[in-house]
Parts: sequence; C-alpha cells; structure tokens
Amino acid sequence: MRVVIKNDYEDVTDWAATYIAYKINRARPTPSKPFILGLPMGDTPKGVYKKLVELNHKGKLSFANVIIFCMNEFVGLDAKAPQSCHSYMNEYLLKHVDTKASNIYILDGKTKNYEKECSNFELAIKQKGGIDLFVGGVGEDGHIAFNEPFSSLSSLTRVKTLTTETMKAKAKLFDDDITKVPHTVLTVGVGTIMAAKEVLFLATGKNKAKATKSAIEEGVNHKWPVSALQMHKHGIYLCDEDAASKLEKETIIYLKDIERNAY
Repeated sequence: MRVVIKNDYEDVTDWAATYIAYKINRARPTPSKPFILGLPMGDTPKGVYKKLVELNHKGKLSFANVIIFCMNEFVGLDAKAPQSCHSYMNEYLLKHVDTKASNIYILDGKTKNYEKECSNFELAIKQKGGIDLFVGGVGEDGHIAFNEPFSSLSSLTRVKTLTTETMKAKAKLFDDDITKVPHTVLTVGVGTIMAAKEVLFLATGKNKAKATKSAIEEGVNHKWPVSALQMHKHGIYLCDEDAASKLEKETIIYLKDIERNAY
C-alpha cells in the first residue's frame, strides 16, 4: 500500500485530480476500450471534481471515453432529489464535462427489486472489464462507500442499513432533520472496491486521524473496512497532515522519505 501525506486539503485534492487525469490520459481510452472509473460522493471529493472540471475545460483531460460507476445511492430517493447521488454527481462533475449519459452508471434508489439492481450493477462492472481506478473517501469510523464497521471485507454491491451516527452525519443533506434521512442505501461492497485494478482513498482532517492510523499501522480488520486496502496490490492512501496526526513519528518519517525518493 502506497501512502501519500500532503500538507492540507488543497494539496490532497490537487494530487488526486492530477493522478486521476494522469491515469486516464495514460490509458488513451477509445470508444472500444474506455477507461473505467469508480467515483464517490461526499464532501472530500468535491475539491477533486472541481480540479478535474478545470483540467477538462483547459483541454488537458477528456471524459468522452470514460465510463463512470458511482459508489452508492440512498434507498427511496428519486434521481432528481437534491440529496441523491445522481444530483450530486451531476452538480459537481457530470454537467461540467464531456461525459456521455450512456457511460454513467448510478444505482437506482427507487428500484422495486434491490437485489436485482445490485446484481445488475456488479454484472455491468464485469461486462466492462472491471474498474481501472476506484476513488473513495474515508469515513471517521473507517467506512468506505457505505461499508460501515463490521461489513464483510468480501461484500459486493448490496442494500446496507445505516448506523445512527452516519444518519446524523448525513442529516445536513436533509435540512438537518435526521428523521428525513433514509435508513438504508444501495452501496458497492468492500469486495467490489478491492476488485478494482487500482484503488485510491482520500482522507483529510483531524476527524479522520483514527481511521488513518487504523488503515496504516494496525492490522486488517472488518471493524475498520478501510484497512482492507492493505491487501490491495495497487492501493494508495492519500491524506493530509491532520489525518496523519495520530501516526507514529517514525511512520510519518518513513512514509515521507519513500515519497521523496519516488520516481
């Protein structure tokens, strides 16, 4: 697992956007061989999306041959609801770049058959040849997508019940009224994410410090789903100084030294 520690949120988002653009451009995607990208919603990636839009507008990055799979959706929400993944992705990325509607895959929160919706999502990923790069944020409790503590590390896309703490965190999207927050979501599983050819996790702020320590210095444990990244052949954990603040001093020195000498 590669660990990259940057100064602050701005540096993290700049590094992430640059890396995503590099991977897409290096692949030279075509209509017959598109680049398959997994993307999250949430606060952390907003800065990344802003920078990706800027690169697109400068002609340095195209999404024309990029297929996007989005991580999750609230059960019961219409695609047009402002809190939906559909609305979020459209607001922060899709409507600003040269994407094609046929290349966007987002789970349907209004489906009448959740099991089929989830299995079809997994099938679509498989039919496209798998995810080339899966990008995700890290929750305070170490959750990735909506795979909260004690989620199976081999889980696939499924219906997931939210914890009260997660619902409290998401209440800001629902007029700060937790009673309006759906109790369940459709989410890719830990196994879905780890099956990607490459995974990039983002963590910023002191509230992610414990999760970062668990991800990097402690063992793989389903109490901290993010720790599964340790088992990935091409996993990158990208964080800022605040998120890295609980790491041992020797760990930070070691990790920064490796990055300093990276080529």
